[in-house]
Amino acid sequence: MISSVLMIIAYILDFYFGEVKRFHPLVGFGFITNKVEATANISASLNENTNKWQPRFLGTLSWLLLCIPLPVIYYYFHQNTLLFWCLDAISLYFSVGLKSLKIHALQILKPLEKNNLTSARHFCGYLVSRKTDDLSEQEISRATVESVLENGHDAAVASFFWFVIGGAPLVILHRLANTLDAMWGYKNKRFIHFGWCAARMDDLLGWPSAKISSLLYACQTNFSLSKMVNALKNGYQQSQHYKSLNGGWVMATGASVLNFTLGGTAIYHGKAVTSPTLGSGKPVVRKDIFRSVTLVNKAVIIFITLCFSYNLINIFFVGSW
Repeated sequence: MISSVLMIIAYILDFYFGEVKRFHPLVGFGFITNKVEATANISASLNENTNKWQPRFLGTLSWLLLCIPLPVIYYYFHQNTLLFWCLDAISLYFSVGLKSLKIHALQILKPLEKNNLTSARHFCGYLVSRKTDDLSEQEISRATVESVLENGHDAAVASFFWFVIGGAPLVILHRLANTLDAMWGYKNKRFIHFGWCAARMDDLLGWPSAKISSLLYACQTNFSLSKMVNALKNGYQQSQHYKSLNGGWVMATGASVLNFTLGGTAIYHGKAVTSPTLGSGKPVVRKDIFRSVTLVNKAVIIFITLCFSYNLINIFFVGSW
């Protein structure tokens, strides 16, 4: 029951205060990460005949150095006291980005509603890594919705999931690993080997929580069992062809529930990348941005409600907190 209460507190803190504007821990972590990568990443000096194990080894060592100590120390010193319960709630709050995700999405939607593509492209660039300079309204809508559905897992559902599984230490581990993947998980010369461990560990930690996110998305089908099954089937089948298995799961399932399709061509770091079709229905449009934000928020509420209800049942029938 304590974990459920702490999840509710973290959700409320995020709802009212959103992301910390100054001194956010992940900003400091990003600064340290850049310093480590500048020292350890030797990819720029390698030629085609050099063994890839060297940058992979250094990347793995860097990942361990950055991701493991803090969760282990927290776990070792953790006690069931009011002080640590407060720290647990704050750690979870820092890891959740629901309100921030909504704010960024609406920053894009509002200019689109005023037919201001220049402003929408500008703010879309804050949310996605693809080139946004020449995107059409439909392409901006697609980029935004894809980011919302995927980050709904990475920055929201996954944090609550890992909190239930292993408390704040696992939340911290997942958030640090996910951040490193966002910084190092690129398939270019600089990171294809050095960022190998970061990408694989993010895939591993995201595997179970992505399935939970997909299930939470699929639950929102107005009690239509056939639509729920179809959404999950799309998540399974279509994700096999997407560049990110976990991302494909949540995007395909979410798009199927909301009855639109994602995928197509986009420019990443000067290269055109074509993604397979995800979801089913009509092509995504601008109104679907807000619908996707609502889907993610409801998924978190459903998860917290289920956990809270399960603990209530335990209290009444088992007598254990």
